[in-house]
Amino acid sequence: MSLPGGDIMATTNDLELGEKALEGLYDVDDPEVGLNVVDLGLIYHLSFDEDKKFLKITMTFTTQFCPMGDTITSDVTNVINATFPDWELVIDLTFDPPWDVSMISHKGKQFLGQY
Repeated sequence: MSLPGGDIMATTNDLELGEKALEGLYDVDDPEVGLNVVDLGLIYHLSFDEDKKFLKITMTFTTQFCPMGDTITSDVTNVINATFPDWELVIDLTFDPPWDVSMISHKGKQFLGQY
């Protein structure tokens, strides 16, 4: 299921929990770009197992060798731990498909002055 939010590319298996997670993830910025990871298109999929209190986030960085990758994953972890206390979190970094500027939301492009 695609999450609501216009052109946000993230998908999830649970819309309610996905929306809750995205609320927090909007506060996680890529420090080099100054735009949040959701509007930047770095969050690909949120997979929830409510019974096991388990969340797997599939995400990427703007480049495979992102110098701020550790900071971004740490910030994602902190936000999710605050939003879903007592849940286990796994961040699955992928570069397939590789990130490109077409993944930035309309709102993100406006923020970056591309519209």
